[in-house]
Amino acid sequence: MKVSVRVYDDWVVVPIKGDTTVESLGEEALRRYRKNKPKCNASLIENAKVTELRLSQAGSLLDPDDTAQDVLENNEFVTAVLSNVKNVDDTFTEEYLTCQQINHSFKEADQYLSLDGNSLAPEDLVNLGLGTYKIKLTEKSWEKVTKARLLLENIIKENKVAYGINTGFGKFASVVIPTEKLSDLQENLIRSHAAGVGEPLNIQKTRMLMALRINVLAKGYSGISCETLQQYIDAFNVSCLPCVPEKGTVGASGDLSPLAHLALGLMGEGRMWSPKSGWADAKIVLEANNLKPIKLGPKEGLALINGTQLITAIGALALERAEVIAKQADVVAALTLEVLKGTTRAFDSDIHASRPHKGQRDVAARFRALLHSEYHPSEIAESHRFCDRVQDSYTLRCCPQVHGIVHDTIDFVRGIISTEMNSATDNPMVFPERHEIISGGNFHGEYPAKALDYLAIGIHEIASISERRIERLCNPAYSGLPAFLVNDGGFNSGFMLAHCTAAALVSENKVLTHPSSVDSLSTSGGTEDHVSMGGFAARKALTVVEHVEHVVGIELLAACQGIEFLRPLKTTKPLEAVHQLVRSVVKSWDKDRYMAPDIEAVTKLLREEKVWEIVKPYTLNYHDETIHETRVPSPTTTTFYPRSKRMKMDSESSIE
Repeated sequence: MKVSVRVYDDWVVVPIKGDTTVESLGEEALRRYRKNKPKCNASLIENAKVTELRLSQAGSLLDPDDTAQDVLENNEFVTAVLSNVKNVDDTFTEEYLTCQQINHSFKEADQYLSLDGNSLAPEDLVNLGLGTYKIKLTEKSWEKVTKARLLLENIIKENKVAYGINTGFGKFASVVIPTEKLSDLQENLIRSHAAGVGEPLNIQKTRMLMALRINVLAKGYSGISCETLQQYIDAFNVSCLPCVPEKGTVGASGDLSPLAHLALGLMGEGRMWSPKSGWADAKIVLEANNLKPIKLGPKEGLALINGTQLITAIGALALERAEVIAKQADVVAALTLEVLKGTTRAFDSDIHASRPHKGQRDVAARFRALLHSEYHPSEIAESHRFCDRVQDSYTLRCCPQVHGIVHDTIDFVRGIISTEMNSATDNPMVFPERHEIISGGNFHGEYPAKALDYLAIGIHEIASISERRIERLCNPAYSGLPAFLVNDGGFNSGFMLAHCTAAALVSENKVLTHPSSVDSLSTSGGTEDHVSMGGFAARKALTVVEHVEHVVGIELLAACQGIEFLRPLKTTKPLEAVHQLVRSVVKSWDKDRYMAPDIEAVTKLLREEKVWEIVKPYTLNYHDETIHETRVPSPTTTTFYPRSKRMKMDSESSIE
């Protein structure tokens, strides 16, 4: 039995005997550290002692008198706390550390998702990132991988020259490498290209990146060996995840730097995370999970790093979250319309049939399903049925037109991202049926980069119009409600600063929606003279989506607060259900209190799609059962029917 102990800034492996206590384990770990690093930090640890040992992942304090074998498992990871010495902190953000804490309860998946390189969907990739599935390849995929590798090995035996197999890379493509150095060539490629900076990808994003690279390799155009690919799959299935900095890719020739960091960890170098170990040296983490570092053969380094998988993985996450928040934004906007006593006439199906964009028609139908006064009676709607308002503001009346193009944008981007996820993005490409290896440009990230810039622009509009509705809810001149949705204004500030937060996020989005893919800088000595900058396109698209989630969360919070001032009147059944859902996590405001937790709680409901789950049965039932759309005269319509016909219509139709 052995245990890995972190002492100050490094790890030491200590064998455990039957009578070894936790205290003696700490002393032995410190002794080994001093022996292995006699000159490193000598002055800092010269008189240090181990004051306590803690489990590295859970942080649990170990009793020094306990026998180590009784409280620790084989290959356990513990941290030694030294007297008079501040342990070196990991250079990871609070978000990332929180992600580690979430994964303390990490449960190994018991279901497998079969990958073939052709049929992976964005939602599948997100679930792989969440740890829902392990990975296996189809038999057909293994056959393709085997054939491609055989062709590559034959080329080497015949001493033919092929880029990236027995030549240098980029500017050095004309340099032929001797056969005995081909393995070193590939490993040097990984080490030199692992040059990223910035925060590391979190657990979910790293799993998605790794799964997507496996899916591309499964297509059989890369020339990877079955052994190396299986090692990638094995590491994924036990969540041995290398440290991958988020910055450093220009998106052509693919995401070289992030994918090199991914490969570097599997080579047993750099840092790695696993549920068992937390963060530690990659070699130690692999060993603790009964895995061996990969040993690269010809072309395998290149096969592991050519591709757009960082752009596409983060893009798929942004896409899925964008779709979730966009659907629920329709629901929240409908609730706001009720609170502001708007009319539903602008959502008449004939209006939207005359301009038949799919997204616009879908949003209008959704509004009708939530607000139809005959199918879902609303006391709030009835209270202002005969008011003299002729038209609502654009932020209410034009929701189908503004929200609709966002839904259509998401559909468009889904097509691009889905295709990219199942595309071979290597260079050179191996075609065993043709007995050829051909250099091309499938690694260029322009497709996902452009699509994700478009996604950011599209989804931003949800926050932009939402913030304006928040303003109308908070402004008594527009809403007829108490200023900032709280009584005793002046003494209480209510939603004043919540609206400011929404405005700040919308303003940030205006900068973030500037497309990064319009930029290009020549790299690799002029060889790679046009690049996509897709890595930033993906990262900022996800940031924009996160901002949208918070803004819509604030609108939902404000709309639910607005309803409190209209009580005892009730809205429609589906919207009342939304109000009850919100009140299950956030109580109403009768005076000022700490608001940030409320915003986070409601945003969490949206991220987990709880609002949509609540209203979905109502909308499905409406569309299944409603044959006739009620249309009654209102201040927003002008008719020229004879008086007798108008009276007949009024008697046959329920009031909307």
